[in-house]
Amino acid sequence: LAVLQIVKESQQQHGLRHGDFQRYRGYCSRRLRRLRKTLNFKMGNRHKFTGKKVTEEILSDNRYLLLILMDAERAWSYAMQLKQEANTEPRKRFHLLSRLRKAVKHAEELERLCESNRVDAKTKLEAQAYMAYLTGMLRFEHQEWKAAMEAFNKCKTIYEKLANAFTEEQAVLYNQRVEEISPNIRYCAYNIGDQSAMNELMQMRLRSGGTEGLLAEKLEALITQTRAKQAATMSEVEWRGRTVPVKIDKVRIFLLGLADNEAAIAQAENEETKERLFESLLSECRDAIQAVREELKPDQKQREHSLENDSGKVSNIQYLHSYLTYIKLSTAIKRNESMAQALQKALLQPQRAEEDGKRSPRPQDLIRLYDIILQNLVELTQLPGLEEDKNFQKEVGLKTLVYKAYRCFFIAQSYVLVKKWSEALVLYERVLKYAREVQSGAGAHTNSLKELPDVQDLITQVNAEKYSLQAAAILDANDTHEAESPSQVKDGKPLSERFETFCLDPSLVSKQVSLVHFPPGFQPIPCKPLFFDLALNHVAFPPLEDKVEQKAKSGLTGYIKGIFGFKS
Repeated sequence: LAVLQIVKESQQQHGLRHGDFQRYRGYCSRRLRRLRKTLNFKMGNRHKFTGKKVTEEILSDNRYLLLILMDAERAWSYAMQLKQEANTEPRKRFHLLSRLRKAVKHAEELERLCESNRVDAKTKLEAQAYMAYLTGMLRFEHQEWKAAMEAFNKCKTIYEKLANAFTEEQAVLYNQRVEEISPNIRYCAYNIGDQSAMNELMQMRLRSGGTEGLLAEKLEALITQTRAKQAATMSEVEWRGRTVPVKIDKVRIFLLGLADNEAAIAQAENEETKERLFESLLSECRDAIQAVREELKPDQKQREHSLENDSGKVSNIQYLHSYLTYIKLSTAIKRNESMAQALQKALLQPQRAEEDGKRSPRPQDLIRLYDIILQNLVELTQLPGLEEDKNFQKEVGLKTLVYKAYRCFFIAQSYVLVKKWSEALVLYERVLKYAREVQSGAGAHTNSLKELPDVQDLITQVNAEKYSLQAAAILDANDTHEAESPSQVKDGKPLSERFETFCLDPSLVSKQVSLVHFPPGFQPIPCKPLFFDLALNHVAFPPLEDKVEQKAKSGLTGYIKGIFGFKS
């Protein structure tokens, strides 16, 4: 029975790729039911439960071992689900430990059954390693560091031997498990008293860009605890020639870890890890700024009073707030600059067809990033306490010119793609103007510009782009002056109106063929004539007096005859 392979494949295919332990637990339950039905190993019927145990005598099929393995996996997945829920409901931790003990019990039974002569040596070793892994996790949760480290070391040793005994393809799985266990071993060693383990844990966290699983919470708490101890000795910070006392613990912890975080970002191996570390640093910075804001609210009157007394000099707490805001904005600029560099590399690569719905990068994406950077630089110039700092304002101004130059460059690139040659050429000239201003104004601020992109490289690139743009514009102008072939002219008329003209029209064999104008257009038609009787006013009608008189003479007699129906 390939224990580790079965476990890993089941976990990846049924929820653990997204951390959904409840879905994986449901899968384990369904698979157990199917196995019991297939093996006719049911626990009684619907009316009565009859317990059965897998013994060595019935080990005729490896599916009996799989039954116990799935039992252990179901208990383990439930424990991990409860671990997630225990963050908000601490009482569930007791249930978590109970399920882990149940998983260890099933693993012990699996190990005992694998001692049978019917089981091969590889399965025996895998069962022992699985048992040691679950035991180590249980001891880890109980904070029995020595026992946990011994169990994890045993598990690691077995998997390393198995990795050496098989081919490279089979060894990948065992090596992955060893890498998962190593941080837990170092954490246990640190808690036992090995101080050097802390540095190794930090390196592991850096390589992975953050930890996952059992160790994640504990490692973050350990780092915070270590910084908190160091923060007790930190009382002030100096920035731009002014020393400010730091009394807020959260701010002390953040400032102590700032150098470590920046070093971790500089050593990050890939863009994804770097992005995750940037986000973590910005999140910590926002928390520190929020803590300072809470202190600023009750200190509002004192700040106003200090402004009056010190002739515009801001208070210490306000200056600390400005310092933290400067760190946040500078970090955001570095992050966006890092993303811009990654996009520039992607733009230089040959364009591929869009795969999995991902579109290829465009210059417009870079324009957006540089817009955000320029907005952050504007906010830097408005920080309280730095309005009168001429050197600071000059540095920010030079940085603004650099990023404006790059922004103009990529706007020009986007115009080149749509063949707007004159607009692109004007923008290239604007890039050169900004770059020359930076070079002329750098002078004493050369050190502050070291971290920025090199302006001289941009000037060289723009000059090259200008020549290629002019050549492309000339070629495009020549193409537009060439007369098109009559056989390829398409004036948009339907087929019924151009029978006399030969024209190659690919749309005739498509689904949207144009044969006639439909619906047809309106056409003028003659309307029905109108007749006016103009002679009516000049006609003399015959008199009717004689008829009126006869009717009047009939009188009462005619009326009575009419009533009784007599006729004359």
